Amino acid sequence: MKRFHVHVAVRDLEGSKVFYSRLFGAEPAVVKHDYAKWMIEDPRINFAISTGRDRAGIEHLGLQADSAEELAEIRERLVAADAAIEDEPGANCCYAHSDKHWTVDPQGIPWESFHTLGAVAHYGDDHGPAAHKAESACGTGGCCAR
Repeated sequence: MKRFHVHVAVRDLEGSKVFYSRLFGAEPAVVKHDYAKWMIEDPRINFAISTGRDRAGIEHLGLQADSAEELAEIRERLVAADAAIEDEPGANCCYAHSDKHWTVDPQGIPWESFHTLGAVAHYGDDHGPAAHKAESACGTGGCCAR
């Protein structure tokens, strides 16, 4: 089963953790010095926040797949939508090791499709593909760039 993903850049991580924990009625599943993530079941969402950006707001949207097969299905849908896709297999970003596909929607919002394979100790050793890092895509110079 797929899960909707939202990543928001925030200026006040502690205040945001309190707000979103109360909103979701749950503590974050992952907490780091610059990042927090909630894995909510109702609604089924992977909601992440992080600091260190030039601006606050939507960082990117996405779909998290539970399997490689679901990720392939999402990629097929992107192809059917005539989306320019940038594949990023084996990426280390946002404290996770994942296979990813990136695209940008017609409004310029980056969309990440991914299947998480495991955890990593750092926010991001990889910085994503050009579509993900592009100023026009994120408005930040890179969603995972530090």
